[in-house]
Amino acid sequence: QVRLVESGGGLVQAGGSLRLSCVASGILFTVGDMNWYRQAPGKDRELVAFIASDGYTDYHASVKGRFTVSRDNAKRTMYLQMNSLKPEETGVYSCNMVLTTKRGPFTPWGQGTQVTVSS
Repeated sequence: QVRLVESGGGLVQAGGSLRLSCVASGILFTVGDMNWYRQAPGKDRELVAFIASDGYTDYHASVKGRFTVSRDNAKRTMYLQMNSLKPEETGVYSCNMVLTTKRGPFTPWGQGTQVTVSS
């Protein structure tokens, strides 16, 4: 069964750093574009960072210069390095990936990892 698992969340003080990981498991043929999303309490989910299969990246305007998304295709893993975190960035961070499996294209979501930034 193909699935994504996030890790690396936790409690950090404002100004601190965390590194999130998102790993794809199962039988995969290709791993394409990848995304990190976050959902703050009481708010809609928003796209935080994007990394294409060719390495192109893009970010939400509020995190540019502080967050860095990267990928290791051999490990089927995407990372999100988050620096200078702010309390308003507290929320559940989830990933998704565009995958090709034996059953065809599939874009699963991970279960999310909680990030809490204290002031």
